[in-house]
Amino acid sequence: MKTDLDQLCINTIRTLAMDGVQQANSGHPGMPMGMADVAYVLWTRFLKHHPADPQWPNRDRFILSAGHGSLLLYSLLHLTGYDLSLEELANFRQWGSRTPGHPEHGLTPGVEMTTGPLGQGFATGVGMAIAERFLSTTFNRPEFPIVDHFTYAIISDGDLMEGVSHEAASLAGHLKLGKLVYLYDDNGISIEGSTDLAFTEDVPARFRACGWQVQEVDGYDLLGIEAAIRAAQEERERPSLIVCHTHIAYGSPNKQDSAEAHGAPLGEDEVRATKENLGWPAEAQFVVPSEVRAVFRQAVTHGQEAESDWRGMWERYREAYPEQGALLAKLWAGELPDGWTEALPSFTITDGPLATRKASGLVLNRLASVLPTLMGGSADLAPSTNTLLKGELDFQPASPGGRNLRFGVREHGMGAILNGMALHGDILPYGGTFLVFSDYMRPTVRLAALMGLPVIYVWTHDSVWVGEDGPTHQPVEHLAALRAIPNLVVIRPADANETAAAWQVALERRAGPTALILTRQSLPVLFETKRAAAKTVARGGYVLADSSGVSKVLLIASGSEVHLALEARDLLAERGVPVRVVSMPSWELFDDQPASYRALVLPPEVTARLAIEAGVTQGWEKYVGSAGDVMGLDRFGASAPHPVLREKFGFTVQAVVERVSSLLA
Repeated sequence: MKTDLDQLCINTIRTLAMDGVQQANSGHPGMPMGMADVAYVLWTRFLKHHPADPQWPNRDRFILSAGHGSLLLYSLLHLTGYDLSLEELANFRQWGSRTPGHPEHGLTPGVEMTTGPLGQGFATGVGMAIAERFLSTTFNRPEFPIVDHFTYAIISDGDLMEGVSHEAASLAGHLKLGKLVYLYDDNGISIEGSTDLAFTEDVPARFRACGWQVQEVDGYDLLGIEAAIRAAQEERERPSLIVCHTHIAYGSPNKQDSAEAHGAPLGEDEVRATKENLGWPAEAQFVVPSEVRAVFRQAVTHGQEAESDWRGMWERYREAYPEQGALLAKLWAGELPDGWTEALPSFTITDGPLATRKASGLVLNRLASVLPTLMGGSADLAPSTNTLLKGELDFQPASPGGRNLRFGVREHGMGAILNGMALHGDILPYGGTFLVFSDYMRPTVRLAALMGLPVIYVWTHDSVWVGEDGPTHQPVEHLAALRAIPNLVVIRPADANETAAAWQVALERRAGPTALILTRQSLPVLFETKRAAAKTVARGGYVLADSSGVSKVLLIASGSEVHLALEARDLLAERGVPVRVVSMPSWELFDDQPASYRALVLPPEVTARLAIEAGVTQGWEKYVGSAGDVMGLDRFGASAPHPVLREKFGFTVQAVVERVSSLLA
């Protein structure tokens, strides 16, 4: 039964949420008030965590997928002893606070991921559960469960309406991720009103059909909630959905079960009336009774004991299995195994012509032999994206140590799952699809960039040179769109050697995601890249070929257009025009170089500049200047063999020469 102390603890969560939103005059008080009982049971009776060490590797992961209810999480973090003061709760949604409107990973101790865009937390948790299962299979030994934890989330109606949750739920059920436990705040209210306006499906039936264990509980029955979570922990063959029937803004006399409580403060009068209804001092703000603090702060003691026991086991593990222990220690430190770059291949002219997607596959498989937690797959396109690790098992229920992930045709879900794997830590995740379908992944890519996650995207079929599939499959605006995302590094390599160097950049980059943009069609392996690519690609742009004298023209290109620039340079040289060719695989990396280096590559005094890239011209003006020109494609493509498209769209040596002649006229 619910004791008076239980009720006091639960109402403390409710009143902190009400007070924070009211003081900010902004926020979502209804969800924290409605789910306070459920959160209380999870955080005080089940969640394995250590507030004094938020990054303890074997902690349970908790995601507030319903990130609009952020004060629920902030209240729990403060109450259980994380480094989040009561003053920070009072500073909710203000400049410089550690309590922003939606939880932000890396800002607030104990926040496992940035949530707010609905469905993202749900899908990302699947990636965390995949990481836990793979790592436990790979590293655990009898009597040494070094990796052994659950992934929990509180999800909402809005999460379940978003399509990404459908993708992730389907895959999680297929993979039988039994240590994934989601608590569904089934309050039937969204911003516009009752969810019946647009959401009348049988949610339990949908999840059962996807292979989940489903339980339904009264969201205010503590014993029922506890029994359901315990049953979810015991179920190891199916992920678990616990449908918690709740009331938004529980306890509010006039706004309970109303859309008004979803995204706006209750108002001073209603806050006062609600506190009176809950038996709380009406005028008191941000109050935490001492007996409540004592209950929640047991998490510090319990966490310290759990981590201490685990660290003792860890030391014994390291003695018994020194090789595995050393590798795990490096992974936890965010480091790569010593000497891994020696596995990177180099290519010669005779290895070509070779599509950069195929070169990427060769590089990836070489790296897999020295990076045992390099893991990923594609959205049902492994044969086309060359993302399969040959000789490795698929990650499946019967082979949870497999490193090939079969995401199915689920690009959006794939992106979120990759984020979850990166957030969990110790995994080097990658995922592949056609560049044109990066549109389906954009919300998750943006979150990866926002959270600074080292996710690697293998996006192939990178331009209209895809050919016969036509404009639906030919990306033209995608490079510009991706370059617009802060903290995403986009690399479009010119040949196989630049591709190998791009993989090195991506794996060494730990503070954000990297996109590898690769060709379908074969390209020559350039003589000029063999010696320099490993260092120069990391600088984003470099002098690939220069004239014997002072260059009058700069040809700047990326990817498959670099060899076109080289051919045009040779013809222009025959006509007495000295030309420098600059390979520009990554704007972001180049822009991050010192001004002196950028001026060395692109001398300011040379104003006759032509940029060449088979995509929209937007953005290239910052490199060519007002006196320069851009050869691009500001239109959609067409269905035809790619040599025909090159001729029709004017990407020929003669066309480049003519554009240069115009610049010099």
